[in-house]
Amino acid sequence: MNQYDFKDRVAIITGGGQGIGFTVAQRLLASGAKVSIWDIDQPLLDKLPANLGVGDDRLLALNANISEEDSIGTAVAETIRKFGRIDVLINNAAIVGPNAATWEYPIKAFSDVVQVGLIGTFMVCRAVVPHMIAQNYGRVVNVSSVAGKEGNPKAPAYSSMKAAVLALTKSLGKELADYNIAVNAVTPAVAKTTLALSQDPAFLQMIVSKIPRGRMLELSEAASMICWLASEENSFTTAATFDLSGGRATY
Repeated sequence: MNQYDFKDRVAIITGGGQGIGFTVAQRLLASGAKVSIWDIDQPLLDKLPANLGVGDDRLLALNANISEEDSIGTAVAETIRKFGRIDVLINNAAIVGPNAATWEYPIKAFSDVVQVGLIGTFMVCRAVVPHMIAQNYGRVVNVSSVAGKEGNPKAPAYSSMKAAVLALTKSLGKELADYNIAVNAVTPAVAKTTLALSQDPAFLQMIVSKIPRGRMLELSEAASMICWLASEENSFTTAATFDLSGGRATY
């Protein structure tokens, strides 16, 4: 397993209590980073020190709801108070929503998916980026989805939200191009996460069948790409989308 130099770097990972976010946290910590993990699942947060095997000198576990501006502000302030800076932001938190055809999709559920995954991601960027500008350094990685490129049937909210995250990534990356700040996105195929595995089995089988690799994405595979994008070595590429679809994406 490759490691990057994250010594003295401070990373925020939203939705880091499990899944891709948790696996990224493991990789960053193994590479020397200090990590602030935000999640709304308190039992998961309580288990993080033991599960990650690090002390509170390098780990901050915060109950934060990225759909609420005040909660984001508090979490940013706590991270700065604890670690003094923010170098890396991994926007991973999202909700999937139900599986239903567009004309039958619950309006409230659509709104909830967009509020967390898109507006929440925007608000976290809005709160964190000024700190990166002030130090003229930062790396932002937005976790989108192949659904944002291709659209999944019976997932109009999730597909729309993830597509919008790609556009947000491109806008923000171009705005920050004059600083030493890179903003990129990844588009995973369905991965072995709790959210994915909780979906309707027929729906899950359908989306796995679209992957030429013939399997789900491993969490470690996602973490490998995300951590390179979050590293200082990624010094040129910004406002870009990196494919993690196992060959499914057509562009």
